[in-house]
Order: sequence, then C-alpha cells, then structure tokens
Amino acid sequence: MITMKEVYKRYPNGVVAANGIDIQIDQGEFVYVVGASGAGKSTFIKMMYREEKPTSGQIIVNGVDITKLKNSKVPLFRRNIGVVFQDFKLLPKLTVYENIAFALEVIEESPRVTKKKVMEVLELVNLKHKARMFPNELSGGEQQRVSIARSIVNSPLVVIADEPTGNLDPDTSWEIMRIFEEINARGTTVIMATHNKEIVNTKKHRVIAIENGLIVRDEQRGDYGYEN
Repeated sequence: MITMKEVYKRYPNGVVAANGIDIQIDQGEFVYVVGASGAGKSTFIKMMYREEKPTSGQIIVNGVDITKLKNSKVPLFRRNIGVVFQDFKLLPKLTVYENIAFALEVIEESPRVTKKKVMEVLELVNLKHKARMFPNELSGGEQQRVSIARSIVNSPLVVIADEPTGNLDPDTSWEIMRIFEEINARGTTVIMATHNKEIVNTKKHRVIAIENGLIVRDEQRGDYGYEN
C-alpha cells in the first residue's frame, strides 16, 4: 500500500524532518505513529498524501510514485486517501450532511449515490439524527465523527489521521477509536499519529516510533514507549 525508500525531508530553515526513512505499510494494516513533538511524525504522514514533498527519495502509494506526480494530478490521487485532522476542518456554513456530501460532489457523484453513501457513513459514526445540524451546534467529539465520516465516504484505500483524539476527552477518544477499528476491520488501511499512550497500549497494533526524522522502532502489537 505505502512504501518509502531513502526518504529525506529538509525544510528551508534547515530542520531535517525525515532522515533516510525506509518503510512499508501493507493493505489492511492499522499503524500508530508515535514520538515526541517535533520528531517528524506530521511530516511523515503528510508526505503520504503529498501535503509535503520529500527533498529526495521515493514514496509509492498504491503503485504510484507520488514524488513524480504532477501537481495537477494530486487531487485525483487523493480520492483514494481519507485524511482526518486534529482540528476537524469542517466547513462552518454547511450542515453535517453537506460537509460529507461535499467530498462526493467534487468528484461529480450523482445525487442518488451521494445520499446513499452519506447516510451509510452517518450511521457508522452514529450521527444520522444530526445530519441537518451545523458544526457549531455539535460537540468536539461529534465534529470529529463528522470529519471521519467525510474522510471515508468515498471508500478510500487508506485513512490517515493526525492526532485525531488530541482535543477530545477520554470517553470521546475511545468512541473515535472504535470507529477507526471498525473502518480497519472493513479492510481500510489506517495510519494514526498519536500522543495517546493509553489507546496505543490498550488497542494493540503496529507501532512506528520516530525520533529526529528517523524510525527508531517498528513493532507489531507494540507499546507507546514514551512518557507523555
């Protein structure tokens, strides 16, 4: 699904966020990405959906070398990638339904199919009853569930989540985790950068630890391994 070969990323200010990364993530895996703030986690996952380009190296996603992808082709590539952010990034003037439907409208899906898919993902995240509400009428946890629904409505091959429980209380974080596990059980690859030690240590999956732009640990059913 995702392969990185000798990937380096140096920012203009001299910071090296990726220092020769070699990694392979297979279809259907659930992967935690852990490490201290500033270790390179966000850069690592942003390079997977071409939000950041490496300085050098090769990144292959679903058979496509995205380092050679023309900028005009990036939106088409991202149709197979679902991204979930810590701060939700919902459109405030659109309802819950409209926020999710927007992801299908941009690819010119038919209204009938759009309605079917939106209602299916709203049921998965248990928000059908709030489809007509606006983001500012929802709790933080509900907004994050809408964000997740939006990320998966187009049935992506992989979902990439950057600190998806970072702004949420513990109970809500576990509910968000339940949704990610269900998405993964359906065959979608899930890659989740997180500082949530309890979740990583309780819900065991592959753990990739990054320090100073380097992968220092890669364990199946690993532990968080850091003090928060």
